[in-house]
Amino acid sequence: MHGLLRRLFAPRWQHPDPEVRRQALQRLNPEQAEQRQALQSLTQDSDSQIRLAALLALDDCGGLVDAYSHHQQDEAWFNAVCQRLSGREGHTDLHQRQSLVEQIEEPRVLSAVALQGDNLNLRLTALSKLGDENDLIQQACHNGVAAVRHQAAERIEGEEGLKRLLKEARRDRQVVRLARERLNRLRSDAQWLEAEAQQRETLLKQLEQHARAPWEPLYGGRFRHLERQWEQLNQPPSVEQEQRFHQAVLNCRKTLHDHETQEQARQQSDERREEAENTREQLLEGIEETLDGLRHASAMTVQDIDSLRAQRQLLGQRWQGLSDLHPPSETMRQRYTLSIHHYDQCLEAWQRWCAVSAPIETALANGDHATLATLMSECQWPDALTPPALLGRAQAALNAENTAPSQPTEDNATLKAHGAELDTFEHLLERGAFKSASRLHQRLKPRLEALESPAAQPLKTRLKHLAARLAELRDWRGFVAGPKREQLCDSIETLANDRHMAEEALDRHHRQLVKEWKSLGDAAANREQSARFRSASDRIHERLAPWRDQLSEEREANLQAREALCDQLENLLAQPAEDADPDVLRQIRDKARHQWRHYSPVPRERSEAVGRRFGIIRHQLQALIDQRAEAIAAQKRDLISQVSSLRSDESQPLAQRIHLTKQLQQQWRALGRAPKGEEQTLWKTFRHECDQLFAQRDAHKHEQAARQQKQLDEMQALIDEMDSWQPIEASESATLERFIEQANQLEPLPHNRRSEGMQRRMSGIVRARRERLNRLAVADTVQQWHAIMPLVNAHLAADHRYLGEGTPSDVDAQAVLGTSPPTAFNEAHNARNQQRHSVAVPLSDADHARIADSLARLRVHLSMLALGSVRQSDEPLRLAIQVERLNEGFNQDRSRDQEVIDILVALLALGPMPATLWNTEVEELDNLLSRLARVPLP
Repeated sequence: MHGLLRRLFAPRWQHPDPEVRRQALQRLNPEQAEQRQALQSLTQDSDSQIRLAALLALDDCGGLVDAYSHHQQDEAWFNAVCQRLSGREGHTDLHQRQSLVEQIEEPRVLSAVALQGDNLNLRLTALSKLGDENDLIQQACHNGVAAVRHQAAERIEGEEGLKRLLKEARRDRQVVRLARERLNRLRSDAQWLEAEAQQRETLLKQLEQHARAPWEPLYGGRFRHLERQWEQLNQPPSVEQEQRFHQAVLNCRKTLHDHETQEQARQQSDERREEAENTREQLLEGIEETLDGLRHASAMTVQDIDSLRAQRQLLGQRWQGLSDLHPPSETMRQRYTLSIHHYDQCLEAWQRWCAVSAPIETALANGDHATLATLMSECQWPDALTPPALLGRAQAALNAENTAPSQPTEDNATLKAHGAELDTFEHLLERGAFKSASRLHQRLKPRLEALESPAAQPLKTRLKHLAARLAELRDWRGFVAGPKREQLCDSIETLANDRHMAEEALDRHHRQLVKEWKSLGDAAANREQSARFRSASDRIHERLAPWRDQLSEEREANLQAREALCDQLENLLAQPAEDADPDVLRQIRDKARHQWRHYSPVPRERSEAVGRRFGIIRHQLQALIDQRAEAIAAQKRDLISQVSSLRSDESQPLAQRIHLTKQLQQQWRALGRAPKGEEQTLWKTFRHECDQLFAQRDAHKHEQAARQQKQLDEMQALIDEMDSWQPIEASESATLERFIEQANQLEPLPHNRRSEGMQRRMSGIVRARRERLNRLAVADTVQQWHAIMPLVNAHLAADHRYLGEGTPSDVDAQAVLGTSPPTAFNEAHNARNQQRHSVAVPLSDADHARIADSLARLRVHLSMLALGSVRQSDEPLRLAIQVERLNEGFNQDRSRDQEVIDILVALLALGPMPATLWNTEVEELDNLLSRLARVPLP
């Protein structure tokens, strides 16, 4: 009961019935605090319409917008929000409404505010929140404020949106102009992007083609130029183009890197060749100095010959190894040959001396001068070499036996010879050749001291000065060599005590130390240091003995491999192919050289022989390569002459010459390489000749393109002239034929889209003009029919009299028309007069049916020409007429005006015509002829 009383005495705005609460809400005054509080309570009501009414009564625009987010599908809420935000209702200030509009995201409300807002800034704020192009197009086309329309139009960027804006925005010219300008800009941007993409594709193709090309001097410059052009393009490439570009760049850089690697290899090869030349120079200078020392020594000893043999062995080994890497120059080869020749002479002389030395010593001891002379002649010791001491004594004994003792006399020639030897002595001192200078001094000193003439005194004085310099050089060598010998002894002992060093490194260091020890000669030499050095060296030799045995086996295997390689190459050279590719031969040469170097080292005593064999084979192989390369060069020169003759031969068509040139290029590629240095020259000449011919082709293409462009322009002008021409009389068909004849003279057109479009347009114009001329001809025919209508009426009157009275009468066309009818109608006129004489009256049912059927057929035929259709009842006649037209069309092509003439002629010749039958059809015939006489305006 308590709850019921509370409900009975509760305010009506709290009533359970929503309609009662709505009525009570309308009576609440928001100006009063108590009622305003009630309205605020109603804003939380369960009924959405009551909440809306309460918010409207409170004029709470912010609350209305916040609550609208839950009632966006309700039109009442939508209209209320739009009215309040637009300022048409309520008293919310502009600043608050703008802030509320900035919070709204629904396009419908924003569009409505932009269209209905009471303030420009409010509309622009709502417009700024819109993002869909359809909403922007609606604002640009239908908004009542120009500034809003313009700003909305400026935000439309899509091509479809601009086209729609250009089509729908009719009330604002500025919007139309803006849409047109932006659309044109988009199209121009699209064209620019297309041109940019085409240019990028062209650059990409050029770069890919450049990546496949071989290296040439301008390769790097062209690559950088294409790369800069690619980077200058503003349009970003596609992923595929980017990948292709990077691949082409990698290929180009690989080509450049390969060339740089080849250049570095060539430079390194040049450096190694120069180093080999310097080493050869040092080796040759050493053996030449030794041989020169043997010529100026006081006497030749066994140690001198052993030293010479060691130097010769070292020279042979080093020379062969260097020659395998880099062939010597001709000057070096001549010096080497001359040194070997002098060495062989010296060694042969020493071997002959060794064979007779013991008998000479016996003969000299016995004083047997005859035997001594015979042995001396067998020895044949060269005059340029210093003889051994025993040979010198034997020669002196023979000279003493053969010549009487006399006072020594010196002539000017002897003094000059001694002076020359002193010059040589001084030169050796300046060079620091202590050993040769010492030998020469030992030989010169007794000779000059034996001279007693006053003229020899300056030579003796000079010899003393040079001897002092020689002593100074000896002291200096001893001063330098003493610490050096001690250092070498310590180094070789340390090396001998090192048990962890590899055998190869140990042998290399040992050889280097021995070489340095020998280079000191006899400077500061003493027995203790020599014994120390020899003892350490022997220990190293013992340690290296197993390794050297293994190395000997490897050298033997390498020697056998080198011999097998020589056998293979000799078999190849014994039966060379006539068409052997020099590139393949070059590969064989390079691989053989690589294998030769791989099979190293070999036994020293047999390395020289197999090295000479390989050198001969290599020279023969190079000669074969040069021979084949020269043959290829001759073939390529012949190809160049053929291309040159094709370029200058005007009797053949250019296309055939281009085809033959491409075949010659394929032949060029099929050939191998010409000799190095000549290949590039031949290729440049061949490419220049081909480029000249291709330039003629390009010029011909440009000329043909210009001619075709002129032909298209003339055809375009002719089509424009035909399009502007509109015939007004049927007699103007000659003008159309003249146009067609001019068009036929311009054909055939080049095959492209423009020519196809022009031909389609011309076909349409010709078809339209023929149709118009046909209509004009039909209209002229109908006018002729109207002109002879008095004659038709006269024939109808004569037919009526004949059918009624039975008396035939002829109609005089000259009297009726005042002139002769047209030729086609004249024959029909005569035939109509003859019909009245040949048909009996009254008309039989067959004659009446025949005339009625003929008249109906003519009407149906005319209806087909005028309307293109007939009545349902006339469908059988239409089919029959259609069959007749098809049968007649197999033999001749009839125009529309000719068909109309035939129908009118048949209509005039049809008789005698009953009046009732004519009156039945005449009205429809007149209507059909009127339709045929209408000519559409151009």
